Amino acid sequence: MLISIVAPCYNEEDVVERFHEKVQAVAEDLLPLGHDMEFVYVDDGSRDRTLAALKRLAGLDARVRYVSFSRNFGKEAALLAGLRHASGDAVIVMDADLQHPPELIRRMVELREKGHDQVIARRSRTGDRLTRTLTARLYYRLVNRLVDVELVDGVGDFRLLSRRVVDAVLALTEYNRFSKGLFAWVGFPATTFEYENAAREAGRSSWNLRGLLNYGIDGLLSFNNRPLRAALWLGMGLLLCAGLYTAWIVGAALIHGVQTPGYVTIITAVTALAGVQMVMLGVIGEYTGRIYYEVKGRPHFLVKATNAERTKDLIP
Repeated sequence: MLISIVAPCYNEEDVVERFHEKVQAVAEDLLPLGHDMEFVYVDDGSRDRTLAALKRLAGLDARVRYVSFSRNFGKEAALLAGLRHASGDAVIVMDADLQHPPELIRRMVELREKGHDQVIARRSRTGDRLTRTLTARLYYRLVNRLVDVELVDGVGDFRLLSRRVVDAVLALTEYNRFSKGLFAWVGFPATTFEYENAAREAGRSSWNLRGLLNYGIDGLLSFNNRPLRAALWLGMGLLLCAGLYTAWIVGAALIHGVQTPGYVTIITAVTALAGVQMVMLGVIGEYTGRIYYEVKGRPHFLVKATNAERTKDLIP
């Protein structure tokens, strides 16, 4: 069985060669068991010398294939490029910063041989800040009430995919991609195991609070239209409240006579309704923006340099 390792890289010059040494060692251990391996690295427009390091690795190891973007297109585009260039019977997606331990590859392969099309590694939250852990749990509890697929806390992109799962994911050509949801949406028999959280061995994470919030919003909006339905129900609820309030005002005027309207009540009502309207416009705008990007049909990424076959580089 040919196994493809797909590793997106962004400013990983300090660690990518160390990562390759470790996955190369795993490949040597699997070779006597009848498993060969290839390594597909995707340079997501790095600003350091990541591309030079990948070219150096390709010169030393004929199994290394690299793809370098013309600019930073984001991790989702890098994952897509890696899957397009992977030719293995099974594909393992993992980060090049060694937060995904290469030692777990053998366990994934063993579980794949038991018939699982997806072998998913779920990291523990050992060492995470309490606030981050609580926020993540709250997010997943909320999002799983809304989205059409199940998203599991601690489950990310680190997983083994069979060839038919990879082909199914590649058949989904949408521009706004949320791979964690796509992997869950395609289905197929899957199993999950847990591993201890590992720290980066070098460099700094490119994720910040803004990026995490945007990623969370992508997960919320990519697999449902419930926020739009919520806007409809909220509007109907506000209309009902307005009708009841109007009836109460009319009734009070008939019984007690006309009184001077309350300034605070008016300001509160106007401000609250304006805020609700802006939120709903924002929700509608998010969906409209996604439609806008889909209909333009631009490619997910552009390739600057590669030693892989240029068969699907510019396909949207």
